This record gives sequence, C-alpha cells and structure tokens, in this order.
Amino acid sequence: MTSNERVVVIGTGLAGVRLARRLGELGTPALLIGEEEHRPYNRVLLAEVLAGRYSPEVIALPAPAELTRGRVTGIDRDRRTVACADGSVIAYDRLVLATGSNPVLPPLRGLFTENHQLPEGVHAFRTMDDCLGLSKAVRPGARAVVIGGGLLGVSAARALALRGAQVVLAQQSERLMERQLDPAASKLVKRHLTDLGVEVHTECRVRDVRCVGGAVRSVEMADGYALDADLVVVACGVRPRVGLAQAAGLDVRKGVVVDDELRTSDPYIHAIGDCAQHDGVLYGLATPALEQADALAESLAGDATARYTGTRSLTRLTLTGHDSPFDLAAFGETEALPGDDVVQLADATRGTYRKVVVRDDRLVGGVLVGELGTVGALARAWEGAEPLPSDGGPLLHLLTNDGGS
Repeated sequence: MTSNERVVVIGTGLAGVRLARRLGELGTPALLIGEEEHRPYNRVLLAEVLAGRYSPEVIALPAPAELTRGRVTGIDRDRRTVACADGSVIAYDRLVLATGSNPVLPPLRGLFTENHQLPEGVHAFRTMDDCLGLSKAVRPGARAVVIGGGLLGVSAARALALRGAQVVLAQQSERLMERQLDPAASKLVKRHLTDLGVEVHTECRVRDVRCVGGAVRSVEMADGYALDADLVVVACGVRPRVGLAQAAGLDVRKGVVVDDELRTSDPYIHAIGDCAQHDGVLYGLATPALEQADALAESLAGDATARYTGTRSLTRLTLTGHDSPFDLAAFGETEALPGDDVVQLADATRGTYRKVVVRDDRLVGGVLVGELGTVGALARAWEGAEPLPSDGGPLLHLLTNDGGS
C-alpha cells in the first residue's frame, strides 16, 4: 500500500490497539473504531480487576490518537466504506477486522429472559462492563456458581473467592483447564482453588438456571442436584466475532480466513486477533494477537517481506491467594503419545511440578507448576524445535537448576 492510503481498524482490544499504535510509530496513522465506552484495556487482566487487585485504570491501554466510538453495522466492499449505527459512513483504503470474540452462552433452560437478556445475577465474563457488573454484585458470603473450568472459569472463581464469595465451580469435563494442563497439573490447580475455599465439581453438567422474579436463585445439575446461587458466572469459552465478515461475503470458517499477509479473501481487508483463522488455527490468545498486529503493521507500512507464519504460544497463569501466588505455565503438547519420552519431577511439599514431553529428540511440550525460573529456557528450546543432546543432561538441568526438585 502507499503511505497516503487510509487504514481503518475495527476493534479496540489488544490486537487492534497494538496495530494502530505500531502503524502510528511507522508513520502510517490508522483510524481505530471501538464500540465499548471504556478506554481500551487489557482483557487478560480483567480477573485482577474483579479480585480487587487492580482498578480499571491500571489495565487501560495507551490509546492511539485517532479513536472513534461507534458500532460498525456493515461493510460495503465495492465502495470500500463501513457503516456505523449512528448513520455515519467511513471510507477506507485498507480495512482491518480486529473484532475479537464473544462469550459462549450454552443452551441452558432459564439462561435468558423473554427479552433475550441474561437474568439479574447471571453474568458473562468477557468485557469491562461484565467485570464491573460482577464487582458491584459480589459481596462477602454471596453464593456464586461459576459454570466452566477452563482458564477463564478458574480465574473468575479465584477472583470471586478473594472477594469473600462462597464459590462453587462446575466443570463438565473430568478436569480443570483440560486444554492446557495434564491431569497432575490440573489437580494442583484444583487444590489451590480448594485452599481458597472454592468448591470444585468436575464431570458435572449444568442443566437449568432457576430464576424468581427475573433474578437467579439456583443452578440445577443434570442429576437433579440444585445449588443455591446469588450470582452465576458463565465461563464456557469464546467464539470469534465474524458477523461483519460473513455479511460482507468474506471467506469465514471457524474464524475469518487469512493468509500469511493476514489478508482475507478480499485483498483490501485484513483480520487479526481472536476473529482470525490462520493456516486452519484459531488462537484466541494474547501473544498470537500481538504478533499478528506487529506483522500486519510492518506490511501496511510498506515492508513487502513482512509475513505472519504462526505462533507457538505459551499459557501463563498466576493465581494470587491469601498467602503466596500459584504460578503455572504450559506449552505445546502436555500429554505424551505412545513412543514419547517423558521427564516428570514433583515435590508435593513445595507444591512444584514439572513435566516435559520429548518426541524424536525434540521438546514438544511441557507444563510447570510452582517456581518458574526455568520456563523461559524450556520455552525457547521448544520454540526452536532443535534436537536435544542425546544424554539428556541439559534438559534435566533446565528442570532442576533452581533447586525445585
């Protein structure tokens, strides 16, 4: 593209803000359009706001110069314009979709009112408004049920417990954070939540949300057991926001399909972050979103060689308790396949656990709980995909050199 072309970015999450800021630094200003009333913020840290550790201002992102509040309702690809809910029309030369994702709201009986709204006391946990609504509603002794035991559900349960709520976490699958953690690490997460007073139920399917007078009163399980509830948090994952792209006729599968230049099926429209599907992969994580934003900024600013070739992303989670924090990191494949070599070290007294999976002399994944001094070196060995020394000595050193085993 040429330097006088106009770039319009839809979405003020991490990906959109990073892209707009990088473009500004590279001399190619962009117009950022966001529909949330709040300043752009780091969604990853919402649980810390809910827990009372941070104020909303602390997690605000430095906004670029050109920021417009509004909801985009349509894209006219022929005219290269976007229409907004207030009737305004904005022209673009290059359009970037950084529309993020929406919370998954499962088809539970009673989850929606007749007006298709969540009943009083039932909250998603995706936006600043969700977070502030929960913060206002929670109080010491409140009975809170968190539906979903993934990364978001675990974070929400911990935050509510720190606010003094009586928390029950209901997870449909057999363990917590099953997408990131192996069974041993998942047990340590469960133990940490239990120590905070959270009651954890796995293999537990929620069937019904019971309301009286439009406000939640209980949650009923598939086996008929009912949990009294003043608050319900639905943390069942996210789904890419692709409505604008679909209505515009772009290629959409699970997400908006993009190539290595992060172009959609329309060469004048790009997509990054949670809504983008690159090489068949939907990431839904912060690190890939930031890397995509950086690559696209270089490309739009005139670097013809800039490409995004994928991210090998690492999951980090710190659960702050009343005493000491609980740290974990997971990357790659944490479950071994037949023929893989596994190095596993645990110290029950110190609550540390390390496991790495090696396949064909290459580190393919690992999970660490507790002292994480070695995680950077292990992650670099994994990202580099270089063959490991045959004697295994350096790998053992990486696992043990901070005295954690």
